[in-house]
Amino acid sequence: MTAMAHEPMPAQNDSLLKGFLALETPAGFRAELIEGEIVVTPPTDGDHEDYLGLIIEQVLYESAIRMQVSGYKGLVLPGADDQPADHTIPDATFAPRELRLFRGAEPWMPSDGVAMVVEVTSSKPRNDRVAKRHAYARAAIPLYLLVDRGKSAVTLFSEPKGDDYLTIHTALFGDRLRLPAPFSFDLETADFV
Repeated sequence: MTAMAHEPMPAQNDSLLKGFLALETPAGFRAELIEGEIVVTPPTDGDHEDYLGLIIEQVLYESAIRMQVSGYKGLVLPGADDQPADHTIPDATFAPRELRLFRGAEPWMPSDGVAMVVEVTSSKPRNDRVAKRHAYARAAIPLYLLVDRGKSAVTLFSEPKGDDYLTIHTALFGDRLRLPAPFSFDLETADFV
């Protein structure tokens, strides 16, 4: 049986991954490999960072257990179908502090122990809404929080199964959104308006 022309070949996947890992991006830019596509995003704007800061502050002060956060930590996740492993850089990655997950970690680390990843939409919102959601679900990351600036809403994806999440809760900016254990608090979005 021969492979169809549109199916990636193992040698192509190896070349794609090697090329991706060798990329040198300009200062402030991020390169990610998501579902077989190299995605380069420019530096974020101030509103992006403001939303992110509001979330990080609440998680660190309100979470039921102490959390550790890493901004822009590279994660290696299972690839889709026959694609190479996904390499994503969430805007924020949270893990229980007791795990000390980030200490000594390589630039690209596995997602084992990650409790939640956060993305704030920017120049390529479709990647955050679809491709990254699928990548995080495939990696069985328990919670994915998406701040969708285009929709003025915050969405929490939970219960990963296969390449998606079974449960989705959305709150419009200004409303509260419940973060389940291990966070166990209501995320306040009034300052997002």
